[in-house]
Amino acid sequence: MLMGVIADDFTGASDIGVTLAKGLAGEGGMKTALYMGTPGNAALPDIEAGVIALKSRSLPATEAVAQSLAACEWLLAQGCCQIVFKYCSTFDSTPAGNIGPVAEALANRLGARGVVVCPAFPDMGRTLYQGHLFVGSSPLNESGMEHHPLTPMTDPDIRRVLAAQSENPPGFISWQQVQSGSASVRDALLAQAEEGRCLVVTDSITNADLVTLGAACNEARLITGGSAIAQGLPHNFIARGDAQGNVPQRVGVQGKGAILVGSCSRMTLRQIARHAAGHAVLQIDAEDLLLGKASRETLLDFIEQNQHRAPLITTSGDVSSVSVLQERYGREKVANAIEDFFATLAVALADAGVKRLVVGGGETSGAVVKGLQLGSVVIGAEISTGVPALLAMRNAQPMALALKSGNFGSEDFFNRAFQTLAP
Repeated sequence: MLMGVIADDFTGASDIGVTLAKGLAGEGGMKTALYMGTPGNAALPDIEAGVIALKSRSLPATEAVAQSLAACEWLLAQGCCQIVFKYCSTFDSTPAGNIGPVAEALANRLGARGVVVCPAFPDMGRTLYQGHLFVGSSPLNESGMEHHPLTPMTDPDIRRVLAAQSENPPGFISWQQVQSGSASVRDALLAQAEEGRCLVVTDSITNADLVTLGAACNEARLITGGSAIAQGLPHNFIARGDAQGNVPQRVGVQGKGAILVGSCSRMTLRQIARHAAGHAVLQIDAEDLLLGKASRETLLDFIEQNQHRAPLITTSGDVSSVSVLQERYGREKVANAIEDFFATLAVALADAGVKRLVVGGGETSGAVVKGLQLGSVVIGAEISTGVPALLAMRNAQPMALALKSGNFGSEDFFNRAFQTLAP
């Protein structure tokens, strides 16, 4: 294995996995495996890039650091010479972490300084300019992320956000410096390292900027960022003759399907409304889950009876209704109830013969994957930007999955993904 990725959630892991697998247009990428948690066994010898999906984004920082370091040790044992720490392109975190503590711990383990910090994902409208993160034309704190139930983002200046989470103040490389080319960026990173800067926030507005950063990090031991930071990294290994250049294949499985959605992001709510206009949607009141009122039999019957209508079950609601529940029951209790619901429901559906699952929301995806006890998956072709089809084996039977981050995908994503996962 040449490159290892530590992702702080499951949707992000599949996102960066497909980015590595497809590489640059016309060149191809790396043969990539996606592991659901740190494996207990060695990787297959032909795997060039390994992505470990953790569910560490919302854990206490000490736990997130411990899990990330354990993942790093496994990747190093597989021969990885470069590690990528992947987090959300909206820098989902709190003043306590977990991005800063994990990034610094990995840097210390690897002896790295002048480490790139770049959450930019231009294809999804996430750009970084003068250290400020934008979502489309809006600064991060006016994009809806300020209302996130677990990691509300109220400051668009990633330098300030990171400084609050880190032991040492971060460095900074401006977009103008990035425009000077990869050699100039490499020199700037070395200069920041010599000044004692461990982490360096790095502007990026376009995919070309990210490819420039990838070239500048040709020999870097550690890189951190959103999934798009990986765009140019396979080229470094292919150019050296270490990787061959592969193309991910289409994934499709015969059988029943279901769509499970727990995200409350603005885009997800629009996608659910679009889906409800022509397909089957069952809305579950999150408070019913807390009170034990949800009937599993009713849910299974709904999926069974609406196979021709791309059936979707959701607990998603507007921010105000979620806030009321959190105030009444506590944020953690509400989150755990929703995640437990989707985990047990996914298992019940799989046991009932469902072979195709589309899941909306990072925390929901993590709960579903853990519930199904999936060890590793094969990354297939992209369904939508940042969302690949995944092929898993459960009880010796194939399953096709799509794990979508809340804000990803077009408004018709759920039906399109449901159909794409079929043969």
